[in-house]
Amino acid sequence: MLDESHKIPQATTKRLPLYYRFLQNFANAGQKRISSQELSEAMKIDSATIRRDFSHLGALGKKGYGYDVQELLAFFRKTLDQDEATNVALIGVGSLGSAFLKYNFHRNHNTKIILAFDTNSPHEGKKISGIDTYHPDLIEEKIKQYGVEVVILTVPSRSAQEVTDRLAQTDIKGILNFTPVRISVPEHIRVQTIDLSVELQTLIYQIKHD
Repeated sequence: MLDESHKIPQATTKRLPLYYRFLQNFANAGQKRISSQELSEAMKIDSATIRRDFSHLGALGKKGYGYDVQELLAFFRKTLDQDEATNVALIGVGSLGSAFLKYNFHRNHNTKIILAFDTNSPHEGKKISGIDTYHPDLIEEKIKQYGVEVVILTVPSRSAQEVTDRLAQTDIKGILNFTPVRISVPEHIRVQTIDLSVELQTLIYQIKHD
């Protein structure tokens, strides 16, 4: 875990899973050590940014040697709690939600979708892509029963805040919001919003103005 007494910049925290993924690739290729320049070339991130990120984390290499791949991998595994799976629930099994269930993150990450909710599912539940799926009437009950910490929200925009208000009454710690609505939550819940249309428009703008 990161030392909470030392505030890590948000931009750095977003890159942590990427560092872990690329270090796994180098380790799988049998590489023993790596320089920030090699990571830079592989990840397309400026080497100065990488060195600055690592200095925030305290993961410093040796001058003239670079970084020990296995040591860095162990560091990021601990930092990202890779050995502890986080139970995730999905709310809204439409086209996007179905894709999440089919992929499911625990194959490559420390997250695992174990529960889903959809208005077309019966109260007694059914399996969708091997995941227990229930009617949204049971959100509060089942989230507690399954020990869910994080929710992926892929419901229609009109339902986003209503569902969020119900989630606020549970013990979840975070919401990954795929709706375009800026949902309001109490302080104990962290929200990360991914608006696909905004991301696409940003990409198009960057392409045209590059």
